[in-house]
Amino acid sequence: MKTLNNQTLIYDEDCPMCNIYTSGFIKAKMLDSQGRKSFANITIEEKNFVDLDRAKNEIALVDSKNKTTLYGIDSLLKIIGYSFPWMEKIGTLKPINFLLKKFYKFISYNRKVIAPSKIKNSSQCIPDFNVKYRTLYILFATLFTAITLFQYSKSIVLLPKATFLRELFLAVGQIGFQYLFIQKLSKQKQLNYIGNLVTVSVMGSLFLLPIIFLNKFIFLNEYVILGWFGLTVNLMILEHYRRTTILELPKHLTLTWILYRVIALIIILTL
Repeated sequence: MKTLNNQTLIYDEDCPMCNIYTSGFIKAKMLDSQGRKSFANITIEEKNFVDLDRAKNEIALVDSKNKTTLYGIDSLLKIIGYSFPWMEKIGTLKPINFLLKKFYKFISYNRKVIAPSKIKNSSQCIPDFNVKYRTLYILFATLFTAITLFQYSKSIVLLPKATFLRELFLAVGQIGFQYLFIQKLSKQKQLNYIGNLVTVSVMGSLFLLPIIFLNKFIFLNEYVILGWFGLTVNLMILEHYRRTTILELPKHLTLTWILYRVIALIIILTL
């Protein structure tokens, strides 16, 4: 790897993903040992040539020698391209660059619902609230959850035959049911909570994937499949409670989350 010197990434220290890939660049020697700095530690001098508002949404790469800054996917392409020029060339092609920037914003604007953190002070690196990207994330997460649950439900013979529409209705219904209890919150807080809600569902879906794949090659016992599902639901309850605590939302939202699951199961068994 070639080391890109005199370059510093200004990253969100409260974002697990940001921590992982920025430290990865340093460990891989793509940046020097001083190649990253938390947003809260930006110097007064750096503030003269770093757009702080933009840096909250798109990670900033500061050139300390030339006093210039790149943002978002452009900063990442510069780091990767220094060691792998062909990757930078591909990444800068107009259609690919367009898609990369959209994908980057999709993740960046939703990173606080993917991995929430408590708001400590005004110097935190918190992205702007973007309704379009939040809505897209909720739609994507809901669809992914419905597809995964449909595949998993096909393995549970004790339940009525699964259909994709049933699982999609249940995934959407969870959002609608919980909305009944957050109507008094601001629209931003509502979408922040729903974003976290669907992230919990995605996490549960990812936890079910190993069983789905294993069951295609090895015939798994029905009780193993049910037991894994039960374990997943319990982990989701704990995660939902953890997130509502971080967001300082009412604790009863976890109880209503459980209530919906119970009602849904009763309806499925009685139909």
